[in-house]
Amino acid sequence: MFITFEGTEGCGKSTLIQNLSHKLKELKVPHIVTREPGGSTVAESIRAVILHQEMDPLTELFLYEAARAEHFKTVVEPALKKKQWVLCDRFTDSTIAYQGFARGLPLPMIEKLNQMATEKTKPHLTFFLDLPVEIGLSRASDPNKFEKAGIDFQKKVRKGFVTLSKQNPKRFRTLKVQNKNPAEVCTSAMKILKAYL
Repeated sequence: MFITFEGTEGCGKSTLIQNLSHKLKELKVPHIVTREPGGSTVAESIRAVILHQEMDPLTELFLYEAARAEHFKTVVEPALKKKQWVLCDRFTDSTIAYQGFARGLPLPMIEKLNQMATEKTKPHLTFFLDLPVEIGLSRASDPNKFEKAGIDFQKKVRKGFVTLSKQNPKRFRTLKVQNKNPAEVCTSAMKILKAYL
């Protein structure tokens, strides 16, 4: 299983991934936890540049895809070949939402680059943690330029994820996380994952 987690800033992806990893360990399901941008030595170096330096949107896109190509070849693909589950904090959908819907870059170009970087690999399942962007920004804990971009930017990102979830109903599972604590969100996600165990 290749499972990705998407959402706007501060929606609780990282917490959900940690909680699900704990559950999977209890069930003795072999898995890894990783993230984008990052997840490998080279990709983590690129992450530091992307998240904290302003740059042209096209430059930003190419850096994301470079990090993704390295991460996919060195971390995701080997794990899947070993029959391990992969829990990945962000993947190609984030690039469509952030660099496409929010930055305004052409979606066909992003899709083509995503396919090149991942050898056309798609996640089996994507959790979209949907939360009003104002709440997310108020609780975001990893200071970066996307948080500083503000509410209007995040609303465009959310619109991207909502659009993607409608376009990919078999892959996407939307979790409405407002007014829910992390344990409740994890329980909702586990109910979905049990169909794959």
